[in-house]
Formats: sequence, structure tokens, C-alpha cells
Amino acid sequence: MSKIRLLNTEVLSNNWYTLNKVTYEMEMPDGTTKVQIREAYDRGNGAAILLYNPEAHTVLLTRQFRLPTYINGNADGMLIEVCAGLLDRDNAEDCIRREVEEEVGYRVEQVEKVFEAYMSPGSVTEILYLFLAHYRTDMKISEGGGLEEEQEHIEVIEMSLGEALGMVATGAIKDAKTIMLLQHLQLRLAGLVAVI
Repeated sequence: MSKIRLLNTEVLSNNWYTLNKVTYEMEMPDGTTKVQIREAYDRGNGAAILLYNPEAHTVLLTRQFRLPTYINGNADGMLIEVCAGLLDRDNAEDCIRREVEEEVGYRVEQVEKVFEAYMSPGSVTEILYLFLAHYRTDMKISEGGGLEEEQEHIEVIEMSLGEALGMVATGAIKDAKTIMLLQHLQLRLAGLVAVI
């Protein structure tokens, strides 16, 4: 196991989130040490959830504008995703329950954490806590759409699980957390992933 010693951290930007320039010393496998410099974007940790209706075999997803995808060739910048949000000061379960109410307008009874993942470990510090939950139409409490004060304009989309998986295959769904959760649910329904 390599040994790391942090030498210096310089804040390059603290506008939306924090971009740090980190200088560190790392012991290499041959015993020598090297000084390296990397940038790491700290946006906090987050949570995401796939909502599934087992009776109707449908899922609830969202569609919203994502500037980085637009900059990188997504023609209209719109992205289809699972409901997600930053933890802020909440634990992951409280965060995701709040986000479900704000973004999709449902109050879910039980959420199940299925795994954790670093989404872009080469440059972003965020770890994402990923959940599944069942929903029914009687759990709907509002139209959702996000919070105006957070400048969220979120469209709620309900579709069959098969349609969502088909959109992954065609590239219409390109969001990593969404693909991971849809495929996890597919494996679970096929009996290939055990319920913990």
C-alpha cells in the first residue's frame, strides 16, 4: 500500500463548489518518493434513488438541463436521471427522502441502500449513496419539479422499466447513476442480485 503525505492544499475556486490544488508526496512501489500535484473538485457527497412501482412495472425518472453535458456535446443539455441530491448536513437516507418529495412529489415509505460509488474518482471527491424504493400513486403529495430557490426546473417522467432499459441501450439515458440503478433493479428482478 502506497504511503501519502499531503504537503499543501490551495483553493483555486470556491464559487459553486470548491476546487483545490493539492500537492502531495507519494511512496512508490520501489520505495522512492515522488511529489505530485493534482486538482480535486469537492462538491460534497450525494444520494440517488430509483423509484419502482412493482405492480405497474414502471419507474419514476427526471429530466433537467445539465450544463456540463451541453458543453460536452449534448445538443439540448437535457439529461434523464434518477432523483438525486447533495447530502448537505443530512445523512444519506434523510437526504434522499427529502429529494424525492422536492423533485418528484412523492413521499416514500421505505428506502433501501443498495451500494455506494465514487462517480468520477480521478477529479471529484464525491461518493454517492444509491437507493431503491417502491412507489404507488397514493404516495403522491405534489407535482414535484424541484425548488424554485435552487433554480431547479425538473420534469418528472414515468415510464416502464423496459422502456427505461431500452433507452440505456440506445443511448437516450447516459447518466451513470441512473444506468447503474436501472441495471441493478433488472438483475434483482431476474434473481441475480440478492436482497440484503
